[in-house]
Amino acid sequence: MAYRVAHTPQAEAQFLALPEHIRRRVARWYDLLADDPRRAGTKQLVGRPELRRVHAGRDYVIVYTVRAKAVLVLIVRVGHRKDVYRRLSQE
Repeated sequence: MAYRVAHTPQAEAQFLALPEHIRRRVARWYDLLADDPRRAGTKQLVGRPELRRVHAGRDYVIVYTVRAKAVLVLIVRVGHRKDVYRRLSQE
């Protein structure tokens, strides 16, 4: 089953702010997540079981949630691993 991939407004702004070569790498992961959002290499976040993450390369992370009934992968954050988890618990 193919999922639809969507961004929150914040995640879309973060995605567009990435360098072009990183955006291409992240976009490839969007296609993979559309096919199987719980694929090998993805993990649930500790303390936030509704959120999952995958590393798009070594330094960039995609944080997302899966809405199975809506057949939707909602991208919550995209960014460098040193910044992407900050203030995540407040959302």
